[in-house]
Amino acid sequence: MSANELGIGSRIGHPKFGSGVIVSVDAQYYKIYFSSSEEVKTLARDFDGYTIEEAKVPDFPMLSIKDVEKAIREALQATSERAPLVPLGGKWMGGRLVIEPYDKNLQGKEIPVETFFHKIVMVREKLRVLEQNINNHPKLDDEDRVGLQQYITRCCGSLTTFNVLFAYKEDQFKGSGKD
Repeated sequence: MSANELGIGSRIGHPKFGSGVIVSVDAQYYKIYFSSSEEVKTLARDFDGYTIEEAKVPDFPMLSIKDVEKAIREALQATSERAPLVPLGGKWMGGRLVIEPYDKNLQGKEIPVETFFHKIVMVREKLRVLEQNINNHPKLDDEDRVGLQQYITRCCGSLTTFNVLFAYKEDQFKGSGKD
């Protein structure tokens, strides 16, 4: 095994810093803890001056930036496919939400209705994920689950004011008063 292929926990010798242990590995560098100086140094993996004292095989193959980008792209695509497309009601498209303070000396806020609606839908989706996490949590008993789900139901009930923005009734918030 070459010094360029060592895993975390490998012991190496360095001509200047002495004996050290690899504590982190990336595509180009090792982070090595040298006990003599009690320091962690970042050194190139391809340095020819290392002597291998004890080699450990890497636990996982090295990932390139392209590998990481591909994994992130695939994860985003998988996530976006699961998120339902929730349309805004037609009469609101192109509209603006205007918030004006009582004090006319203060500046108001104006945002597109689509932006506001998107944030409302994201709150709804996060509440659904929270409910799933509660249902699947291994340490909660049934009584705790029911109690936490009631809070989520009440949150959804508080958000029913925004149901007017949804194009379809089945996408709307439902509180404890509706089935």
